[in-house]
Amino acid sequence: MLIESQLCEEPEPCDEPIVIGLVNNMPDTALRATERQFHDLLLEASYSRVVQLRHFSLPELQRAEAVQSHINEKYEDLNELWASRIDGLIVTGTEPQKAALTDEPYWRTLTKLIDWTADHTISTVWSCLAAHAAVLHLDGIERRRLPRKLSGVFGCVKRADHSVVAGINPRWNVPHSRYNDLPEEALIARGYCVLSRSSQTGVDLFVGNRDSLDVFFQGHPEYEAESLLLEYRRDIRRFLKRERESYPAMPRGCFDEDDAGRLTALRERVLCDRREELLADFPFARLVANARNTWQQAAVSVYRNWLRYLCARKTTHRIRPVGRLRQEHSPFEGRRAVCQ
Repeated sequence: MLIESQLCEEPEPCDEPIVIGLVNNMPDTALRATERQFHDLLLEASYSRVVQLRHFSLPELQRAEAVQSHINEKYEDLNELWASRIDGLIVTGTEPQKAALTDEPYWRTLTKLIDWTADHTISTVWSCLAAHAAVLHLDGIERRRLPRKLSGVFGCVKRADHSVVAGINPRWNVPHSRYNDLPEEALIARGYCVLSRSSQTGVDLFVGNRDSLDVFFQGHPEYEAESLLLEYRRDIRRFLKRERESYPAMPRGCFDEDDAGRLTALRERVLCDRREELLADFPFARLVANARNTWQQAAVSVYRNWLRYLCARKTTHRIRPVGRLRQEHSPFEGRRAVCQ
């Protein structure tokens, strides 16, 4: 898929398309939305650059028949990636099924991908669970379980200068949706550079340098205005179907006082009368109409900087021959990440 913006304000366009691989591991209900989110985000960030977007997914993920049919039709086999030259890669997370990441059925393939990116990409974006998996594999940094799901839109503060956040305001909003967190002190001790954080979310965006630039997001700047709302409704449905024991917490920073009151009233009814039919009273249309994307400008700026980095390095960065995986470093060998 080619992504080509009609805007021509950005200087120094690449002579050749920037090839981006999207390894989309999101659950079935979010797979197509994630395709759209990253396509639209790259489109807005691309300016005059042409971006070629290639789709992949980890084969071990269990899919419904209709979703697997879509993947078979629109996605490339992951084996095609090993024999490819990719400028940039985006690897999404997925819903955790096991307490330990190393017990997930896709762990071996994911770690092979993590190793592969060092020598076969200019830069890789690791999103949410993929970020947790990457730092665990590379440096033995364990994620830690949060007391409850972190869900909402949070203000983050810029903590260091780097080309990824160049020209961005010192404060911006980011959606977060996760059950786990990475300890900031462990990341810093292993040489990662924290670019943004929040007192409520901890680390938001950080980078690390191997042979290519690793960019890690604990949040989801690619989300659309209603993404957290859809997740919240999904989690309420799971509670009503007794697929989870606790009623989900309302995403923070997403609703005005009136809408929050309606959702609180629904929660009180459900806790007294736990029936799936009550989901029909979820005020979805009203909430979607009131949803606002307050993070899009910052998200576009970050990805524009990322594409600019890929373009600048594309003609000078040496990618090792196809098929060679890096073997010479210990999986827990520290790397230096310079904030500049």
